[in-house]
Amino acid sequence: MRHGPPAALALGLLRLCLAQANFAPHFFDNGVDSTNGNMALFSLPEDTPVGSHVYTLNGTDPEGDPISYHINFDPSARNVFSVDPNFGNITLVEELDREREEEIEAIVSISDGLNLVAEKVVILVTDANDEAPRFIQEPYVVLVPEDTPPGSSIFKVHAVDKDTGSGGSVTYFLQNLRSSKFAVDRHSGVLRLRPGTALDYEKTRAHFVTVVAKDGGGQLRGADVVFSATATVTVNVQDIQDMVPVFVGTPYYGYVYEDTLPGSEVLTVAAMDGDRGRPNRILYSLVNGSEGAFEINETSGAISVVQNPAQLQREVYELHVQVTEVGTAGDPAAQARAPVIIRIMDLNNHPPTFYGESGPQNRFELSLHEHPPQGEILRGLKITVNDSDQGANAKFNLRLVGPRGIFRVVPQTVLNEAQVTIIVENSAAIDFEKFKVLTFKLLAIEVNTLEKFSSTADVVIQLQDTNDNVPKFTSHYYIARIPENAPGGSTVVAVTAVDPDTGPWGEVRYSIYGTGADLFLIHPSSGVIYTQPWASLDAEAITRYNFYAKAEDMAGRYSLAEVSITVLDVNDHSPQFGQNIQEKTMVLGTPVKIEATDQDAEEPNNLVDYSITHAEPADVFDIDVHTGEIRLKNFIHSLEALHNVTHTRDCTWSLEVQAKDRGSPSFSTTALLKIDITDTEMLSRDPVAAFLMQTKDNPMKAVGVLAGVMAVVVAMTVLISTATFWRNKKSNKVLPVRRVFRRRPGSTPRTVRIEWLKFRRAKAAAKFVLQEDPPNENCNNNRRGRSLPPRAPAPPPPPQAAAAAGAARRTVPTVSGSLAPQQPRRSPTSKALGSPVQSALISELKQKFEKKSADNKAYY
Repeated sequence: MRHGPPAALALGLLRLCLAQANFAPHFFDNGVDSTNGNMALFSLPEDTPVGSHVYTLNGTDPEGDPISYHINFDPSARNVFSVDPNFGNITLVEELDREREEEIEAIVSISDGLNLVAEKVVILVTDANDEAPRFIQEPYVVLVPEDTPPGSSIFKVHAVDKDTGSGGSVTYFLQNLRSSKFAVDRHSGVLRLRPGTALDYEKTRAHFVTVVAKDGGGQLRGADVVFSATATVTVNVQDIQDMVPVFVGTPYYGYVYEDTLPGSEVLTVAAMDGDRGRPNRILYSLVNGSEGAFEINETSGAISVVQNPAQLQREVYELHVQVTEVGTAGDPAAQARAPVIIRIMDLNNHPPTFYGESGPQNRFELSLHEHPPQGEILRGLKITVNDSDQGANAKFNLRLVGPRGIFRVVPQTVLNEAQVTIIVENSAAIDFEKFKVLTFKLLAIEVNTLEKFSSTADVVIQLQDTNDNVPKFTSHYYIARIPENAPGGSTVVAVTAVDPDTGPWGEVRYSIYGTGADLFLIHPSSGVIYTQPWASLDAEAITRYNFYAKAEDMAGRYSLAEVSITVLDVNDHSPQFGQNIQEKTMVLGTPVKIEATDQDAEEPNNLVDYSITHAEPADVFDIDVHTGEIRLKNFIHSLEALHNVTHTRDCTWSLEVQAKDRGSPSFSTTALLKIDITDTEMLSRDPVAAFLMQTKDNPMKAVGVLAGVMAVVVAMTVLISTATFWRNKKSNKVLPVRRVFRRRPGSTPRTVRIEWLKFRRAKAAAKFVLQEDPPNENCNNNRRGRSLPPRAPAPPPPPQAAAAAGAARRTVPTVSGSLAPQQPRRSPTSKALGSPVQSALISELKQKFEKKSADNKAYY
């Protein structure tokens, strides 16, 4: 809606009236140190963090209307602060930097909505130590003469720090003070040469000095900090003429060869001014030593030979070269000298050459016996070696090329010429059996020349054989076997020995010796060992013969080998039964054993198997094949059972037993065995019979038992006598020696005593008298009245050859022979004492005693 002029005028008047009635707001002025008010004289450190609350605008309105705060900056300036319109809180929004902006101008205003009051304020930015010192006018390079006196000032460095106060003050020092020749003033930065030191261009041309600038320190964000900066000062040393000339490439050696032309350059020496920064010109000259043979170019230093080398009188020349500096004014300055060695060299154009007695020679021959003495010189070789060159060109080495360690050559190093000597070094290696010919090459080769000229000569040594070897058997031990039935003259074994020598020294003769060599012979040339023509070997007597075989050459050198000959057993003996096989007594349940021995030496020839070849009846006895034990059949447990299976009632059986060896071919022997069978009940009733039964096969056992009983009785008597003696001695009683005679009451006459002794003797002898009693057909010991002895067994069939009358018969076992001796005749009128079993045992024991007596008589 638009108003006309009258209406607008009325509205403006109304507003004027209202304004005149409202007062403007204003700020509070709280002084310099206040943080609220109108920011008058307000200052702020430059290290205040951005976003910090730094001030609060504070004012009031007279009418109490709401007020708002504002802050404005010049358009060309930064907006450093922001303000909260309602509360007047001023916040730092940009980083402060005093070195760039020391004061900040701003306009702060307060308004009540109608009236606006603005004030211009200046905010001071206070300093913080946030700047480091900075050197100006870098880089620092200074040229200092090397003769500058110590302590002199040579340069001044300058550093600035934009901070104020202690943070803006700068001090100077060197980073490596100890290793430096320089010092710096702490406050002014003047660099000086330290006292006692000097510069030397020839040693060090430039020095690099590090200077440190440090501020005085100050606060930065609440902490004390110190900043520093470094700068390098390059001190170049200026050279001064203070050094003599210096030769380069010393020592100097030159060589003039025999084909060098006069005027040829030998070598060039070089020298320079010791002051290399500004060197002077150098001139060369020869002082002495040339003897007119050499000259030097004064500007280049080249030395030349002016005479023909063939005319030079010396092999080595020592020249002295002098160099002189020429100053800027042309006057001679410093001088220096250096030696130059020049050798006159021979050309190496001649190789070493070997000479014999007639001139140059490249083959030498010699005959030599094998194994010459150690260190012997081969005098048959006359060798000379020569090199026509001079000096080092004529020096060469000698050595032998071929089998090593056999010979040695002397000398090993030669200068110009020498006589060659070859010496034996290893006598054992010079062996005709290994080498018939020894071939070496004698080599001469130059030592110190580039060409290494050399020459060779063949050395051929023909070896001659000597008797240096002992015949050696192909084996140290020879083992042979021969059957014992081999005839005389049988070949046993051949021994072989080899002698490597040739001719008569290589012929070998064989012989044998030793305790076992009596039955053998050896062929002296072939080494075949054979038995004596009359020799008879027996493996049962000697199973092995040991002796030595000897191999000997013509000079008596020999070696030995052991020979062991084993005699192989042949089955040539038949088994032989023992003498106690004629008659055996068997107790029921206990076996009897027969034994035969075979005199053969080895198994299986001496192993014996046993068998029963004939028995009547055949089903009564069994025999163990290996042990020879004979026992009753398992079903026979008593005499009654035995009588039930036999046709006779007799208690004695005759068996034909056989002993057969296991050899090939096999031999056997048979014997007739009589077996008396008794029962254990009968032996238990008569202990004497039991003892005689046990000792029946070994009568000496009974004698031994009797001797033992007598020994026990004698020992007891001695013990009792000894005890009685010691008891009487301990009682200290002296007993009188006297004889006490007591009269027997009613003594019998002497004739009665004699008759009693006769009766005693007759009674004792009657024990061995056998009496023939009527036979008991049942043999079961059930007799009426007194016991009758059993009937004696029927004698075996007599042998075909009768023995002499009155002599004890000894049968020899054969395949069909019998070992049963002839039974002695018994007296029909003799009386039998004791039990029947005892009588039979006594009879058997008596027969064994008689047989042993007859054998002993036949032996003697």
